[in-house]
Amino acid sequence: MNDHPFSAQLIQELRQAEHVAVLTGAGISAESGVPTFRDAQTGLWARYSPEELATPQAFRRNPRLVWEWYAWRRELVAKAEPNPGHLALAQLEAYFSAHNGHFTLITQNVDGLHQQAGSQNVIELHGNINRTKCFEEEVIVEAWPPTDDVPPACPYCGGYLRPDVVWFGENLPAAALVAASSAAQTCDVFLSIGTSGLVQPAASLPYLALRHGAVVVEINPDETPLTAQATYVFNGPAGQVLPNLWQVLTLNA
Repeated sequence: MNDHPFSAQLIQELRQAEHVAVLTGAGISAESGVPTFRDAQTGLWARYSPEELATPQAFRRNPRLVWEWYAWRRELVAKAEPNPGHLALAQLEAYFSAHNGHFTLITQNVDGLHQQAGSQNVIELHGNINRTKCFEEEVIVEAWPPTDDVPPACPYCGGYLRPDVVWFGENLPAAALVAASSAAQTCDVFLSIGTSGLVQPAASLPYLALRHGAVVVEINPDETPLTAQATYVFNGPAGQVLPNLWQVLTLNA
């Protein structure tokens, strides 16, 4: 008798897959202690909502306030470490690479924890909080002269620097969205992990995979709009479900 919830059919479909695509949301990072946008703000930031701060309009209105809020969020991210869910995804990528398969990890998270865990082929739909770009020209800026200015000035044009994340009202990076859509259309198995399924256009990716014939697996402690249509559903945190899935997949493989 199996002591795991994974059917032999799912394990066979994963082992035979030539391309596996994964979409991760805030839930997997929350297991590492990274607060989601839906979590209440704390401390000095308790009187603000993210919707008031994470917009181009807010930055134009008060760039110092927005920069300092992101500095606080970067500190939270810096304290976080990849959890067993992140590590299992890196192991899954290594497994498929070793078996001449293709593995694409699409994330809505901006914390870089997937890369810290060892994931290689990562598509960041919403940017990365640890990167900085020019607010005016949107070029990535790796370094700038020491300054007391908040925010610092772009060393190229003199405009403000900002975090390289997608704010409310902004479009997703075109190349990332095209790559994510392509992965959803060409994969054999699509895993939706720790995402509410409410934020577009990322929320449409599992349905795109379904329409193109993929097996869709949802891993989430909570029910989502995808739950009723997913091929397989596992109610639980990624940090528990994914390591178990990896162990079963690689057993006698």
